[in-house]
Amino acid sequence: MTLNTFKSVLFSALFLATSFAGYATEDSDNTDNKEFNPKEMILHHVKDAHGFHLWDWNGRSVSLPLPIILWTDNGLSTFMSSAFHHDDSGKTIVEKNGGKFVKFHEKIYQLEAGASSVSFDEEHHPTNAHKPLNFSITRNVFMMWVSVIVLLLIFFAAAKRYKKSDDNVPTGIAGFVEPLVIFVRDEIGKPMIGEHKYKRYMPYLLTIFFFIWINNIFGLIPILNGANLSGNIAFTCTLAVFTFIITTFSGNKNYWKHIFWMPGVPVPMKIFLMPIEIIGMFVKPISLMIRLFANITAGHVIILALMSLIFVFKSVAIAPVSVAFSLFITVIEIIVTAIQAYIFTILSALYFGMATEEEHH
Repeated sequence: MTLNTFKSVLFSALFLATSFAGYATEDSDNTDNKEFNPKEMILHHVKDAHGFHLWDWNGRSVSLPLPIILWTDNGLSTFMSSAFHHDDSGKTIVEKNGGKFVKFHEKIYQLEAGASSVSFDEEHHPTNAHKPLNFSITRNVFMMWVSVIVLLLIFFAAAKRYKKSDDNVPTGIAGFVEPLVIFVRDEIGKPMIGEHKYKRYMPYLLTIFFFIWINNIFGLIPILNGANLSGNIAFTCTLAVFTFIITTFSGNKNYWKHIFWMPGVPVPMKIFLMPIEIIGMFVKPISLMIRLFANITAGHVIILALMSLIFVFKSVAIAPVSVAFSLFITVIEIIVTAIQAYIFTILSALYFGMATEEEHH
């Protein structure tokens, strides 16, 4: 191992450990010095939130607040998430536009008229509060906008490089982008869809490949406090729905014939296969949704669980082992970010190819 490699590994390990220490400090602050609960901490950091907790300094939390946008019976109510003072237990009440709001487990509730505090039932659900329509900018939404801006900057910069080049030889950022675009075209688009039909689907395939990949990479940055868009099932569901819509509207006569009246098999078998094929139409996007969500979320859960061992055993001796294994999983996760983008893209292209395939005689 070279000196530079050793420095990189050491820096990554320290960065991972200090970032997780900040996570643990936040968790302990929110639970009033209760016994460390790894399950609560992990679930807290893999789900979406209304702000970025960066680190703690002299007992005070340093964070990036995000806008809270609510539509209530009194109209629009807006304020910053910092108004809750990092309280996620429902104790801090924010009064805006004639309404009282509390934040409980990253969900915003509006107290009923006359209520001075939130009360809970046996299952710890609020009984005197309801959820207003929430259009807030959460950290996942914020990072989605950031990823869009980053992608636009990358591709505009690449296009600018091509315009300045007299012989269309890619240089700078264009030299990084072009091989990836060619890879998606030659290894995904053409083989899965066909030489004559792939071009109309390339904008979508390139978009989802780079969009998923860049968001997966952002999800690995510890200081962003787990702002992982691909680990949100609503995001993966939306992408899967787009794939499903494009597949459905791309289906030709041969595609629908194979779904509703399978050619080349006896009539009783056609009747038997028809409901199976119809179910399969919806199973495909569902599998796309769950695969991306589960694989990305699982990696984050494993890393957080490994680092939790330090606080579960309350021993510094566990730290080297936990950090080493967490760093190893993090390296694997870097590879998985690209693999999952590739799998989602190639399966989408496969479904497009099946929908547009011509009948063979």
